[in-house]
Amino acid sequence: MTALVQHEIGPFTIDDWHALPARDDGSRLELLEGYWLVTPPPSGPHQWAENEFLILLKTALRAAERMDLFAVGGIGVEIGTARRTALIPDFVVLDTAPLGNSFGAEHVRLAGEIWSPGNTSREQRDKLDACAEAGIPFFWSVAQDGRGPTELVAYRLDGERYTPATSVRLGDGPVHIEESPAPLELDIATLRL
Repeated sequence: MTALVQHEIGPFTIDDWHALPARDDGSRLELLEGYWLVTPPPSGPHQWAENEFLILLKTALRAAERMDLFAVGGIGVEIGTARRTALIPDFVVLDTAPLGNSFGAEHVRLAGEIWSPGNTSREQRDKLDACAEAGIPFFWSVAQDGRGPTELVAYRLDGERYTPATSVRLGDGPVHIEESPAPLELDIATLRL
């Protein structure tokens, strides 16, 4: 379960987020509009799916000869100081080498979230809106069950909002996705345990 933690001294800033020590329990601490969002450590199927998405993206980037782009998981993204928001998407594609712990949103070409049952629809909408307002060109929203991904919705930035462009559901077979820094084919069934 994800929890939005409000503290009597908040709201907090991105500098406060950077000043926090690493979390020993594997949970993720994000900053959403000035308040802490604590997410428990990802489950095994979640971690498996994240790794499979990274392999898929790295393969597509290499096939497109995009050696200037880097697919990485679980890295900090500074959405913006005005929004007091810093997120840790499950996977991103960066246009700069992943040297460091966090990156400005201007370096993120794609952000992806694999939603767990504890993620609320509000949290999903807030993260989607934050990434759109930050100008990240593509966002992938992944639903899952106990065996892994069941659906991917690939969004394309249209002004300051995302438009759902391609949906891939379990059982659809391979589907071509253009909403990525490098086009690719995706069959959700191959990403499941």
